[in-house]
Amino acid sequence: MKNLKFIILLSLIYFMTSNLNGQTSYPVETLVTKDGTPIKITMFKHASLSIEYKGLEIYIDPVSKVADTDINYTKMPKADYILVTHEHWDHLDPVAIKELSKPDTIVILNSTAQKQLGYGETISNYQTKKLADGITLEAVPAYNTTPGREKFHPKGNGNGYILDFDGTRIYIAGDTEDIPEMAQIKDIDLAFLPVNQPYTMTIDQAEKAALTIHPKILIPYHYSDTPIDQLKQRLDKDDSGIEVKIYPMQ
Repeated sequence: MKNLKFIILLSLIYFMTSNLNGQTSYPVETLVTKDGTPIKITMFKHASLSIEYKGLEIYIDPVSKVADTDINYTKMPKADYILVTHEHWDHLDPVAIKELSKPDTIVILNSTAQKQLGYGETISNYQTKKLADGITLEAVPAYNTTPGREKFHPKGNGNGYILDFDGTRIYIAGDTEDIPEMAQIKDIDLAFLPVNQPYTMTIDQAEKAALTIHPKILIPYHYSDTPIDQLKQRLDKDDSGIEVKIYPMQ
């Protein structure tokens, strides 16, 4: 427990530290493909991420104001791709999308979000897109199953995303519970799972989802005031072989 608190403290310090040019620094996780190419994943807050690979910038659910945090995207690299999982305000932010966009930026999103934003390329569950040489995108289901919660994220609307970078696979679950379709998600190197009752998963559900998907690394996100250390403790106790990393992604 003490080690976990130390990790969280370091993450918070890193999150709040500014670099020399005055731009806020955010936690970064780096994966390396089989050929040694780095994949740099930056975690802003809540469900907002970016991935840099071979000079391409991919943003997922960029939102400017969330969880008592203001994120200034004007100081960040412009996006080649912006992926939006669904239309809720904490995932779809037209201002952030505009700030990150350049003339050839491609926005990819579910159909409901596309109607709300007014532009972009739609992708639905089970569809795939080639983003660039060596990079493919697959949309997977993301929805609620608990009685009374289905209204938050109805089946068939929102997306989770699997990004494959030359064989290294990152799963970004979006807003979902531990749905049966997760049994079909294989060979994941890094998974982002939401743990935020009542809109996404309980700790019990997140534990089950992690054991089903069995990523090499799990980063809980979108967790608000959930006591997220409990998830790490459980998976460590399960001797799951999953490396759980905690970052300030409330």
